[in-house]
Formats: sequence, structure tokens, C-alpha cells
Amino acid sequence: MSPKNDIKLLRITYLRGPNIWTYRPALEVWLDLGELEDFPSHLLPGFNDRLIALLPALAEHHCGVGERGGFLQRLVEGTWAGHVLEHVVIELLNLAGMPTGFGQTRSTSQHGIYRMVFRARDEHVARTALAQGHRLLMAAINDQPVDVQAAVALVRTQVDDCYLGPSTACIVAAASGRRIPHIRLNEGNLVQLGYGARQRRIWTAETEFTSAIAAGIASDKDLTKRLLKSCGVPVPEGEIVDSAEAAWAAAQEIGLPVAVKPTDGNHGRGVALDLTREADVRAAFEVAQLHGSEVMVERFARGHEHRMLVVGGRLVAAARGDAAWVSGDGRSSVEELVDSQINTDPRRGLAEDCPLNLVETRTDETILLELQRQGLTPDGVPEAGRQVLIQRNGNVAIDCTDQVHPAVAYAVSLAARVVGLDIAGIDVVAEDISRPLEAQGGAVVEVNAGPGLLMHLKPAVGAPRPVGRAIVDHLFPEDPANTAGRIPVIGVAGSQGTQTIARLVAWLVHLSGRYVGLACRDGLFLDRRRVAHGNCAGFEPARRLLMNVAVEAAVIENGAETILRDGLAYDRCQVGVVADLDGAQALAEFDIFAADQLAKVLRTQVDVVLPDGVAVLNAADALVAGLAPLCDGEVIFYADDPEAAPIVAHRAGGGRAVSVRSGHVILATGAAEIVLASLDRLVRQNGRGAPSAAQTLRPCILAAIATAWALNISPDLISVGIETFDTDLKSYFAAPELFAAA
Repeated sequence: MSPKNDIKLLRITYLRGPNIWTYRPALEVWLDLGELEDFPSHLLPGFNDRLIALLPALAEHHCGVGERGGFLQRLVEGTWAGHVLEHVVIELLNLAGMPTGFGQTRSTSQHGIYRMVFRARDEHVARTALAQGHRLLMAAINDQPVDVQAAVALVRTQVDDCYLGPSTACIVAAASGRRIPHIRLNEGNLVQLGYGARQRRIWTAETEFTSAIAAGIASDKDLTKRLLKSCGVPVPEGEIVDSAEAAWAAAQEIGLPVAVKPTDGNHGRGVALDLTREADVRAAFEVAQLHGSEVMVERFARGHEHRMLVVGGRLVAAARGDAAWVSGDGRSSVEELVDSQINTDPRRGLAEDCPLNLVETRTDETILLELQRQGLTPDGVPEAGRQVLIQRNGNVAIDCTDQVHPAVAYAVSLAARVVGLDIAGIDVVAEDISRPLEAQGGAVVEVNAGPGLLMHLKPAVGAPRPVGRAIVDHLFPEDPANTAGRIPVIGVAGSQGTQTIARLVAWLVHLSGRYVGLACRDGLFLDRRRVAHGNCAGFEPARRLLMNVAVEAAVIENGAETILRDGLAYDRCQVGVVADLDGAQALAEFDIFAADQLAKVLRTQVDVVLPDGVAVLNAADALVAGLAPLCDGEVIFYADDPEAAPIVAHRAGGGRAVSVRSGHVILATGAAEIVLASLDRLVRQNGRGAPSAAQTLRPCILAAIATAWALNISPDLISVGIETFDTDLKSYFAAPELFAAA
């Protein structure tokens, strides 16, 4: 069979928020199969066998069949190349350590053109996986060589470079577990948890409550020790020295053995322990000097190294370290013994998600010093049976949380509070962590800001600890209303008068006492100021509102094009409004031509309504009203006609509706009714100009009233608010205002 031409990738769109496919970010790709449209998988000789040989785990994919082997069944029966590409990309992501279980491929109205989508937490990773999957698929189709491991390595490199580090990722995952949204603020590990005025920020294991003063104190080991000692926390005595001679003099005064360390180092770099000889102390001074601004000599505390994690003044996890040794065989060098006896441990590696680091015998000065004290070098060959100490510290990965004595837990909690850290990694040396420190000569040797969490998440021995959840609970104490991190978000979808609905709602929310942000086609508004002109009904302006620490409620207009190009800017909303399904004729580039297709787009606004939220739907449009069953929360219908079929049926079931009777707006809950002001009067108050403009305003006012009612704004305030609303944008101040206060 002649080689087949490449599948063309016509358009690639990263959907950053909830979209027509999924609640989560996804990569959507428009594909032109070309001649492969006429060659489904079962018509490509040998293709299925070649593909499975390249990616054996495709046998685990369920596909639409719903069970293991489902995708293989589809291959045998015959499926098209776009669908196969979807599964190849998903498998590459799985192999690269970013598993995803969601993907879809759908045909379009054009022959041979498909839309393929897969869930993707990072755009760069997704694009790399797509490129490698495309190359791999074409190689399998045309029976050409391809390096699968190289493809996986490229994707994994992108995962390592682009995705959150393990400490940040565990906190974000814990926040998601409590339904707290997050926004990544940079390409690193700065993340916003929550929206608007209820947000909190983290940077790895530091939070907005981690003061610079406390972090500065923690970085100065001598100052930290003096503060801890003054509060009764046991610490080893020591002093700062400025020369090797002074180090030896201090060691003699303190009493041997001693430890030598940089005063502001980290990760155990430059630390030498259990020193008893002058030559060792002098050499340790030279090493420590390379890793800090000053050098400290202190009493050596015997025992195991422990890392205690304190969050919000409470001990939440503890891990113990073990020294690393090798056993000589009379033939291998120390470096070879380390590589064969220590570095072969699968828990060791250079990646961030490895609980233990690789041991670098030639580049780690502390290891070189330790070997020197034993009369060895990395090239030295220990005799058979000789035990060689490689590392005294740095191997903290054995969980011991349940063994910590209450007095030790109190001591480390006090240490964190004395320094002023809300999250602290406290290094403790003790022979038995289940006994008080004073009873065994144990001591707190360091207090660290921004501690690593991996040793508690993936201990080499013992159970993982929910440290991410502890940090999230510290930032967001449990809330009976389950609103942690959330402000009221009101999404308004449609095309006819939706900017007016959004502005009306924002005005009513403003009158209710909240600082409100508004993003709509008339601009971007913060309370009564217009801070950006032009069409701001898009993803970026909406995100700016959600990132603003002053915003207590956000009203966001969403057109269908925004949902199709970017997705929604928020994960869930308190109120979701769908006003109409007009405008399909402008969406031909998305293969949308009719209102029933548009309904599948705007349903996204209804899909994201919170369980305690409300969908506000136009009952005058049967397709819009038909979205009601998709809402996880309550539904309020609105329409001029109180006898509209959706309203009658909804009220019969005790539901809420807004309609007009005898010229007055009616708020109905089942059979009960509240009468508001005359709708004609409200329209006249706001609809200056042609009668057609006033007529267009009627459904906008009804939608805004229903939305305000959904937000529990009182009927009296709603009436006053509608009467005082000014459609003229000149009433808004034009002075600039800060978007994201520090």
C-alpha cells in the first residue's frame, strides 16, 4: 500500500476553562484526514498490530465500549484516524506522568474534517503530546520507524518544565477536593486559591501569611537559635566563626564532637556532623564557607535527623532520616558502590517527585569530606565487608508522625510560632522521637521557611500524610456554608441585550452593599468606575476580575464565541443566566448554523451552576427553557407571559418564576406571589428613546430581576434599583483603578 499523506492539523485551540466538552481545560484540534477518511483502521494492512506493538497500554483504554479492551475492539471493527490520534495522545500523556482519561472525536459538516479534543492541564504539554502523537500515528500508518521512548521523554520534559511542583500540586489538589477554585499566576508555583476578595495565595509551601520577617529570621540560624533558646526550646549551643582557626577554638570551647554548618544555607548543603579532630573541623569550615555568608560551630546532637512539618501552629507530619552506607567488596570503588547499592533505589532520582535524591559522590563537598575522614576518595576501593558512611543526613523519608511525643510536638509548634512562620519545616535531632527532647539531649537544629512536602507525600517507608489538606484548611477554615474561597459569580450568556442584563445585575449587587466587578460588551467596571472601554465580554477581562482582591462579586457576560474560543473564565458560578439562542449565523467557523446547535454551547453556562446556585432561564424560548434539567441547582424562569408552559409547569412543582400580570412584575414561588412595580414604568424609567428600544429592554429587566432574586436581594431593593438604573454609560467614572491590589 502506498504511503498516506499526513493528517492536517487545521486549528488548535486551548480551552482554558469549562467548555462544550468538559468542565476542565482541554486542547481542541480540527483535523483534515484527507485520503485517510476513506481508510478506517481495519482497511490499513498491519496498522492495528503495529500500533499496539508501539503502545501496548492502548489495550487498557475503554473508549465508548466502557470496558478494558474497548478501544482495541473499535480498531478491529474500524475507526477513523482522528479517533485513533486521540487515544495515541492520551496514552503518551499517561506514559509521561500526566494521566488523562478524557477525549472525544466528532465529525463536522465537512467531509473528512473532525474535531478532536483531550483534557490537558497545561497547554505546552498538550501541544507537545499532540505533535508527538501525530508523528507516531503517521509512522504506524505508513510502517515507518519511530522512537516511542524519545516521544515520551519529550512530553515528560514538558511536564517537568511546565507543570506545578509536587508541593504546590498537592496543595492545589487538596483545594480542588474542597471545591476551591485556583488560578495559576505565573509559569512557576505562584497560585491563587479562590476568587476575588476571598482568595489566598501560595508559592510552593509559603502562603500570603508567611512574612518576609519570619523567613528572614529562619534563614539566620544563629538568630533563630537565640530566639528559640530564650523561649525554652532546646537548641545546641554554638557560635559564629570567621576562620578555620576560630572554628577549632570554638569546637574546643563547646566540647567535642561538634557540627559545622553555614548560618544561612539550606537543604543540608555544607553541613558536617560529628567532628572530633582538628583537621576535620578545619576542612568542614572551608566547605561550609562555600554555602553561606557565615559559618557556625555548634554542639553535635546525637541521634536521627527528623523533619517536622508545622502548619498553623500544629504538627501535621514528621519524617525520620537514616544515614546512607555502602559495603565494600574489595573490587569496586566507592563511587561504583554508591551507584550499585544506593542510587539503584527506585525512590531516588533527580526529578522533583522522587522522595530521595541521587547521591553525587564527586560533586557533594560534604560527602567528599565524609570520605576524607575515613581515609577514602570516590575512587578508593574499600576492603570486602567494610562499612563506609556516605551521608549522615539528607535521607529524610521515613514517616514517623504517629510516634512523635506530645512534648516534642509542642516544642516544634512553639519553635514555628517564635520564628513567626505559619508553615515551617523544623529539623530535630533525637535518638527516640517518642521521648521528650530534654530527656535524651535532643535539640531543634533548624527552622525552615517554605519546606518541601515530598517526604511527607511520598515517604520511602510509611503512610503518606495529607499535608496539602492541612495547608488548605489553614488558609480556609471549614465553612458550614461550603463557600470557602468563593465570591458570588454571575454569568450572563446570550446575545440580545445581555450587556444590559449584566449592567443591571451589577447595579443591583452594588446597591446590596458589595464591591462588584463587571465584564461585558460595554467595558470593564470596578464598582462605579469604568476602567476599560470596548468589548470586555471575554476570558481575560473576566479573569482580571476574579484575580482582583477587592472584588466581592463578579458579573461576567459570556458570548458563545468566548465559550468556543477559550471556555468560561470561572469553574462554577452562583447564578447562570441564559437569555436567548440568537446569533448562530455568526458562528459558521465553529460549524454552528442553528439554534439547537447553539444550545449545546450555551448549556455550558448552566452546567457550571453550583448545587446551591440558580440558573435563570428565558421561558419564552423553548430551547432555553429546555436547559433546565442540566442545572445542578435551582431554576428560575422568566417571561412576560405568566401562562408560558415552562412557567406554569415549574410553578406547579413549587418552583420560582418571574413574569408580568396586569402590567406588574410578579415574583412567584409555587402559588405564592409577590407583586413588584409596574414593568411599563420601569421600562419608561430606563428606555429613553424609540419604542423598539423600550420593548427590547423588557426581557432584560425581567432577567435582571430574576437574577437579583436568585441572589436573595430584597424585592424592595430590586424595585428601587431598577428605577434608579441609568443606561447612560456617562454616569460611570472613567478614572483608572488598580486591578489586583497587593
